[in-house]
Amino acid sequence: MSQSHPPGLAKASLGRTIKTVAWSFLGIRKKSEFQEDLARVSPFHIIGVGIVGALIFVLGLVALVNWVVAK
Repeated sequence: MSQSHPPGLAKASLGRTIKTVAWSFLGIRKKSEFQEDLARVSPFHIIGVGIVGALIFVLGLVALVNWVVAK
């Protein structure tokens, strides 16, 4: 299946997808940029990057706790 994008909007790059997920983790975003991301970014890419981001966040917290407790 191919996705159709509105005229004038190219598909989002991996960097754009990572930026979109990072802003979503923080919970701050301009509405205009959010609407643009909805038109460009694939939901499958968002899910994949979101899972990887959450995994990195959790592993970072576990490492931080182990480092603090070890001292």
